Amino acid sequence: MQSQAPPVDSSITRCCIVGGGPAGVLLAYMLARAGIDTTLLEEHEDFDRDFRGDTIHPSVLQILDELGLVERVLQLRHTKIRDITLQSGSGPVAAVDFRSLPTKFPFVALIPQAVFLKFMAEEAAAFPSFHLVMGAGVRELIQEDGLVRGVRYRDHAGWHDVRALLTVAADGRFSRIRRLAGIKADETSPPMDVLWFRISREPTDPEGALGRFGRGHILAMLDRYEYWQLAYVIPKGTYKDLHAAGLEDLRRNIAELAPELTDRVGELQDWHQISVLSVESDRLPRWYQPGLLFIGDAAHTMSPVGGVGINYAIQDAVVAANELTGSLRSGRMSVRDLARVQKKRELPTRLIQTIQSFVQTRILSATLRSRSPGTIPPALRVLLSVPQIRSIPARVIGLGLIPVHVSQELI
Repeated sequence: MQSQAPPVDSSITRCCIVGGGPAGVLLAYMLARAGIDTTLLEEHEDFDRDFRGDTIHPSVLQILDELGLVERVLQLRHTKIRDITLQSGSGPVAAVDFRSLPTKFPFVALIPQAVFLKFMAEEAAAFPSFHLVMGAGVRELIQEDGLVRGVRYRDHAGWHDVRALLTVAADGRFSRIRRLAGIKADETSPPMDVLWFRISREPTDPEGALGRFGRGHILAMLDRYEYWQLAYVIPKGTYKDLHAAGLEDLRRNIAELAPELTDRVGELQDWHQISVLSVESDRLPRWYQPGLLFIGDAAHTMSPVGGVGINYAIQDAVVAANELTGSLRSGRMSVRDLARVQKKRELPTRLIQTIQSFVQTRILSATLRSRSPGTIPPALRVLLSVPQIRSIPARVIGLGLIPVHVSQELI
């Protein structure tokens, strides 16, 4: 898309980050803290959007601890998930126990993403090298001599140019920068979609995170103090059929999976209360071009299985800051510098996406096809009864496959 008018103004920065999600905000904070002039562009006027990922896993809590932020983050209102229990017609199974992890933070913190992003932006604003522009819709890449030199965005005042040594695309699973750069991802097609909605929570309800299975349905329940944040998993492409069957059918299925919610499913009165997430998974074959780097969901769209998307995005940001701060300070950025980020982050990303694909196709897909009330495979029950086995998913979900730490030079 070509702009129809000259820019209102033009600015110069060392690093221009497009996208104010977890990866973009964390990277902007780290670079600004290191004295790198950084401009963060966020298309929306605020951070407040429903049903974004809210899970801050132990791996990220450790990163925030290294940055000296974790105590203030944990002062934000949050709930703690210390374990995950699966429930089916054949009884409960303790599936994940984060208490066993070798970390100061043996839990997942559930913090509304908007609250976390606002906190991080306010922390970054303490540094004069941080510049945040809200309502900035990027529409063009500025390209010269085969290099990306920045972006052109539009806001209520008109067009603006931001010229930068490095442009970072952190603009999520629907990345506009991907399209502008003409990059296509290698895609997979997970066999499910997810409906997100809320139902009120009573003090007598169980706590933490619960998974309910039965008769071709899956329901995940996240404790959010006054309400349950619910994820209702359906076979991919079946939302129209579900909608046609009506809300009463959906309410009945929820009550069957979670009998304690029977007296509250009537709170679902309109389909507008429900958000539909089309589950996708993909990965760019190359996460960079000269002058341009992709991180987070812009580089690799993640399935919601395990809730690890935010954490992998933040780990991308930490590695990018570790690897590129020196080049940004010197004013010289090479393709080799950008390639180091992908080299360090591609393997763990490939591995977790492989694990997610296995869980989706071998466990969740089979559950969605089953009409049995007890759909947790007996073999899985036996395996999860062994503490050493149960510690494996806790480690994979909680800490990740390859730990990421903040470089000593940036602490």
